[in-house]
Amino acid sequence: MASKLIAFHSHFITYTAFLVMMIMIITIKSSTSSPPFEFLKNLQGCKKGACDKVQGIRDLKNYLQHFGYLPSNNHTKTPIQTQTHSLADHDHDHNHDDDFDDLLESAIKTYQTNYNLKPTGTLDTKTLYNMMKPRCGVADIVNNNTTRMRSGKKRARHQDHHHYHTVSHYSFFEGKPKWPASKSKLTYGFLPGTPSEAAAAVGRAFNTWASNTHFSFVQAQEYAKADLRVSFERGDHGDGDSFDGAGGVLAHAFSPTDGRLHFDADETWAVGVVPEAFDVETVALHEIGHILGLLHSSVAGAIMFPQIGAGSTKGLHGDDIQGINALYNVVV
Repeated sequence: MASKLIAFHSHFITYTAFLVMMIMIITIKSSTSSPPFEFLKNLQGCKKGACDKVQGIRDLKNYLQHFGYLPSNNHTKTPIQTQTHSLADHDHDHNHDDDFDDLLESAIKTYQTNYNLKPTGTLDTKTLYNMMKPRCGVADIVNNNTTRMRSGKKRARHQDHHHYHTVSHYSFFEGKPKWPASKSKLTYGFLPGTPSEAAAAVGRAFNTWASNTHFSFVQAQEYAKADLRVSFERGDHGDGDSFDGAGGVLAHAFSPTDGRLHFDADETWAVGVVPEAFDVETVALHEIGHILGLLHSSVAGAIMFPQIGAGSTKGLHGDDIQGINALYNVVV
C-alpha cells in the first residue's frame, strides 16, 4: 500500500495511508522526555499512614491541585483554575510536602467518585491507571462549592428551570457564564499557520455543535477579530496555563465569553482513527463545549468526559445536549 509524507508547516507533517479509506494524521515533533503523568507509577498501593515521605507524593498533590481536588492559593492558580476552582483561597503548605495526610486521602476519594471508581482513598491499580490517561486541562471541580463532577446517578425532573433536569451528569463553570442571547452567531478563526486538515476538522466540530444547539458558527477572515480563536501551542504559551508535553494535557479552553481554545502541539494529532494519535475533531468537540459554558461530565460516553483516548473518535452524547440546553434555557 502506498504512503506519502508531505511537509506543509515547520512543525507539522501530514501522513496519508490508503487501506480501505484515506486517513490523514498530523504529527508534531514531540519531546523525548517521559509522559507528564509517568511519576504516578511509583505510587502503587500508597495510602494514608503507609506512604509518608514517598517520592512522588508532592507531584501527586500538584496533579490533584491542578485538576481542582486540592485547594490552590491565589499565587498558584492558573486562569483556567480561577474559572473552575471553588475551594477556599488560602495558602496550603501541605500541597508542597510529601505527607499523605487526611486532605490528600479525601481528595483521592473525591477523584475516585468522579471517575466511577470505589472511593477508598488508596492509590490502587485502577485509580493510577485512570490518572495517567491523557485528558483535558480544565479542572474537574465545579461551581457552587461542590467538590464533585455531577455523579453518575439519575436525578428527578424539576419543573423549575433553575434546577438541573433528568439524568443530569453535566456541570457548568462557577457562576454559569454563557454567551448573551445577542451572540448566538459566533465567528471562529485559526492562528496563521494552522494546518488546513486540522482547521477543517475543527470546523466540522463547530458544525456538529451548531446542529444540536441554537448556535451558528462562521469562520472569520481575521483570527484576531474572531469571537473564538483556535491555535496549537507549546509549553508556556502566554495564557498562564502551560502545556506539559506529549501524553498529559491534550488541550484546554476558557469559559464564555473568553473564546480561546488551545491544542498542545507536542501531542500527535490525527484526522480520523489512527493508533497512538488523538483525533482533532473529537478533542475540538470537547473544548468547544467549554467555550460554550459546559464543564466536565462523569458520563464516560459524553464528549464532556475529561479523558479522551488515542486511536478513537467520539461524538456528542445526550448528556452534552441536555447540559447546553439547560444552560441556555432551551426547551426541546
